[in-house]
Amino acid sequence: MAIQVRPAVAAPAAPPARLYRVFPWVVFALTFGLLLSDYMSRQVLSAVFPFLKQEWGLTDTQLGSLTSIVALTVGVLAVPLSLVGDRWGRVRAIVVMAVVWSLATLGCALAAGYGHLLLARLMIGVGEAAYGSVGLAVVLAVFSARRRASLTGAFMAAGSFGSVLGVALGGVLAVQFGWRWAFAVMGIFGLVLAGLYWGVITERRLTAHKVDDAPGAGPALAAGHRRARLTTLFSTPAVVFAYLGGGVQLFIAGSLFAWLPSYFNRAHGLAPDSAAKVAALFILIMGAGMIVCGMITDRAGRSRPVSKWTTAIAFAAVTLVFLGAAFAVQPGGPQMLLLAVGCFFAAGTTGPTGAMVAGLTHESIRATAFGTLTFFNSVLGLAAGPVITGILADRVGLQTAMRYVPLAAVVAVVLLFLGRRAYPASIRRLEPAATTGTTDGGPA
Repeated sequence: MAIQVRPAVAAPAAPPARLYRVFPWVVFALTFGLLLSDYMSRQVLSAVFPFLKQEWGLTDTQLGSLTSIVALTVGVLAVPLSLVGDRWGRVRAIVVMAVVWSLATLGCALAAGYGHLLLARLMIGVGEAAYGSVGLAVVLAVFSARRRASLTGAFMAAGSFGSVLGVALGGVLAVQFGWRWAFAVMGIFGLVLAGLYWGVITERRLTAHKVDDAPGAGPALAAGHRRARLTTLFSTPAVVFAYLGGGVQLFIAGSLFAWLPSYFNRAHGLAPDSAAKVAALFILIMGAGMIVCGMITDRAGRSRPVSKWTTAIAFAAVTLVFLGAAFAVQPGGPQMLLLAVGCFFAAGTTGPTGAMVAGLTHESIRATAFGTLTFFNSVLGLAAGPVITGILADRVGLQTAMRYVPLAAVVAVVLLFLGRRAYPASIRRLEPAATTGTTDGGPA
């Protein structure tokens, strides 16, 4: 009796090398695109400030609150929703968040008054709360650790570029078709991108392209443990100072995002659409600075990781000098040049602080770590900046209020300097702090 030998079943072919090189950049591009939509939805409001002030008679404090409510909501919900993203699935969380903020932006277009608009803006914050943290965790998971500051700066620069598009396009749409259409277009754009993301990015593909941390690039886990403990989010002084220093520095960026269009409208006498375009140019400069500062930080930190702190301190100090000088002089050519240099470095600490947090926390809870960073960025910076500046503007005028904004960099420099001093000891404590257990109290 002849024995039939079945042909061996070939194992599934591995994806070609080219796909491994291309897919991470597809992830970056789509995740970057959604962050563009995130900030377009958030910052389009700044372009329509003059229209809302005229139509509804809102005060500067009320206008500032419409901006700050988003950042405040993001700050409050960033950590719990980032934790949900780590557990529930990052891709699924990203798509749901994008749909929520896009629908809420459409709701802004239908608002009948200040209260309705405030509620819709709050829902935008709910949708956006964990996007920056979960999205950044997705991006960093498919690239090597040596690119962390560059990728963090480039990814977060989408906030500036999205603000540019939101303010510039929003100003044009508001003038041509009315301020409600400015919100409507942003909402539709977000829904389209969310559908594209859902169709292209999956958890399985992300897992196949995941790049594990190299030794020394982040905390390790003990054998048999799948997740780090949540207490490791605050286990070292250095990571706490990174949270605080980065957050305080973004007080300046938050104020610039919200008030530059109105500043050019009032101080320079520009029409609302022209003021929005000029403000968009400076916000674009800020985004370019985030990318360049991230690249500088990665290069400086290759041989001496502590140099990442040094670059962050330098960026904050330059911001203080140039923006302080810009808002102290009369409107004109010299002011615009000083303002351009100050804006270039204003958010330059974003890449360094993101890289520090990534290096001081484990990948299994990295979205939650970035959510914690987002909390401080939002509460101390992006939420506090617009509303505090608005309160000051109601009392002393917007031009005078803007002179106080760069002083936040003084506090940021101090916090980052303390973080730099604490960094060597924090690195020595890193391994024991990360390997004592899991978030569930035992092996997962």
